[in-house]
Order: sequence, then C-alpha cells, then structure tokens
Amino acid sequence: MVASPQAGPGSTAGRHRVAIVGGGSAGISVAARLRRAGVTDITLVEPSDTHWYQPLWTLVGGGQASLRGTRRPEASVVPDGVRWIRRHALAVDPDARTVTLSGGEELTYEHLVMAPGLQLDWDAVPGLAEAVGHDRVTSNYAPEYAPRTWDLIKGMRSGTAVFTHPATPLKCGGAPQKIAYLAADHWRRQKVLDRIRIILVIPDPVLFKVPEWARTLEQVAARYGIEVRLRSEMTAVDGDRREVVVADHASGTKETVRYDLLHAVPPQSAPDWVKSSPLADPASPLGFVAADKHTLRHPQYGNVFALGDVANLPTSKTGAAVRKQAPVVAANVLDVMNGRQPARRYDGYTSCPLVTARDRMLLAEFDYDLKPSPTFPLVDTFKERRDMWVFKRYVLPPVYWHGMLTGRL
Repeated sequence: MVASPQAGPGSTAGRHRVAIVGGGSAGISVAARLRRAGVTDITLVEPSDTHWYQPLWTLVGGGQASLRGTRRPEASVVPDGVRWIRRHALAVDPDARTVTLSGGEELTYEHLVMAPGLQLDWDAVPGLAEAVGHDRVTSNYAPEYAPRTWDLIKGMRSGTAVFTHPATPLKCGGAPQKIAYLAADHWRRQKVLDRIRIILVIPDPVLFKVPEWARTLEQVAARYGIEVRLRSEMTAVDGDRREVVVADHASGTKETVRYDLLHAVPPQSAPDWVKSSPLADPASPLGFVAADKHTLRHPQYGNVFALGDVANLPTSKTGAAVRKQAPVVAANVLDVMNGRQPARRYDGYTSCPLVTARDRMLLAEFDYDLKPSPTFPLVDTFKERRDMWVFKRYVLPPVYWHGMLTGRL
C-alpha cells in the first residue's frame, strides 16, 4: 500500500466524508477497515513521514531488537485510496465540523475519527528535559533514546539504577518496569547484579492492577533484589549532580537519590490542541477526548469517534487495546453514516506483554472489570513463559504490519 501526501494548495478543499486525525496504529487501522468496507473519500492527517512499531522499543532498550526494525515509511502503511495530508492538526471545531491545519488551511468533514495519540511532557518534571539523552539519563519512550538505554545497561558494572513510572496515564503501563527486569537479568548473567542497587518507582499501591499478575511480578522483583517504591514518583532531576528526587506520597516525604543510570518515563497527556478543544473530556485533567466507553462515540458530537491513546477510556493505553477498538470504531462510523445507532461494543480489552527476563514473559490480558481475558485459554499466562517472549519478539511484529494495519486482524 503506497500513498502520496497531499499538502499542496487546495488539498483540503471541499467536504471530506471521513477525516482521521493521526496516522499511528489507531488511525491507520480504522482507515484500512473503512476502505475494506467500501468507504471512499477518507482523509488522513498525519505530519510524520515515519511509522513506528513502538511495542518493540522496550526490547531495543534491552538490546534484543534493532531500532531500524521498528520503523517504516508512513506512505507504505497508508491504505490505497486514502488521501494523506502531511500536516499538523492545530485545532478542531466540532460545531463547524472543521480541523485547522498547519499552514492555515481548514479541513471540513462529515465524520471525524480522533486518533492523534498523546504527548510526552518532558518539561513536567523539573530538569528532565535537560537531562534526558545526557548525564546517564535515558528513556525507551522516545526512539532517539531507546538505543542509549542498552548502551547504559551493558556498560554498567556497579552503582545505582533508578527506573521511574509517572503518575499519569501512559502508553503501555508495564513498559517502565519491563526494562528494569531486562536490565536486572542482564546484570545477573554478567554476574554483577549483586553490585548494583535497583530502585523501581511506581505511583500505584501495587505493581500491577490485576492481582493475578501482580503476585508474579512481586516475585520477579524480589528475585532480582529490586527495591520497589510504591505510591511514589519522580519529581525532579539534576543531571549535573546525577540526582533524582523521589516523592513518597504515602508518607509525604521526599528523598534525593544519586544514580548511575536513570530510566525516566515522562508524564503524558493529550496533545495541547486537543486539551483546549470542545472534544476534551471535562472529567479528564489531562485533556483526553471524551468517548462512550463501549461505542467510542463522543457523548456530545455524534459524528465524532475517538480511540487509542487520546481517548479517555478506563483501560490501559496499548496497541492491543487499539486492535480491539479499531473494528468497533469502523463499524460504528458505518452505522452512523447509514443513519443507524452504533451497534458494536468494546469491552475494555487490553493486553500488556510483561517481559520479566531476557527470555521470559507474562501476557496480561484483561477487560474493563480487570477480569482476565486470555486469547489462548489453554495457555497459562500467569506464569513466566519463553513461548510468550518468542510471541512478542517474533510473532507480534508481522501481525502488526501485515494484519492489524491492513484491517485484516
């Protein structure tokens, strides 16, 4: 599938039947499903010319995958027949049914799918923006830093390593702790684990919200001797002094920890232009888009749907959630187009592949009620398994590129 960007004068002229804001996994998956259903006049707004398979960035940071293998040209994943406008969305007016684009043009739509993802708020933690990428500070949440994570891990022989998790919703809630386990297992194999102090900073009262997997993760952390700081978060970084401030919300105290490696995950929120739009959920202090948790339709604007990281849904923000949300959005957009009420429902399914060692993984799958929802009922995914690690590393990427993004899965 190859598409050409439409960014010249007049490229947004006229009313577009379906406008999709965001060309990541959510936007591309919905576009592909609508095209397969015969919908024409679909316009995709996406400024980047690169499409990333982000779930592998943890393994890039752990030295188990190359960054090159996680990216493809955006033009190669845009479905045939979809108009791609390579510009930034700057504002949306759902009453006028317009999206304002960089360059000053306005796109007019009949139906809108919001899938712009979220933004990484590096500046929300004092000192983090200045330190990341330097001063032994890294983060797998940005492709430019993920390879550096592995450089720091393999070069460390002693000292203190700190791994943080923000108190905001974030992409793949398990990723901040997965890299800690990968690093610890590497240091164990190198016979230096006993020389390294590992601190894992978690804002929640438990390691994982679903008890069945939380119990196993507690055993994993204990196996590596990891100090788990629950109800805590990083509140400041001093890169020059190599110090991080960790606030303990349970006791109300703060501790300054000197680090030799800091894997910092920044707070995250909806893009600023989404926060200030009428589509933002008033109940979301971070500006995520309001959406019915089952139909994914906006509660006020019936021709607007939201999915993926930008949607204010009570479930984890993962690619697996998008895989289940995309067919719901596509089917319900078709229903609205044809004058029907949306009939497809999303049950909150999400999945978190929790890598616990360099060859082991837990596959946590659950719904809105935190009830386990296994894809493979005969496989015990409450235990660390090598076959699940193989599944994540070698099976899921081609499924993503050739199944999910093409609307087949």
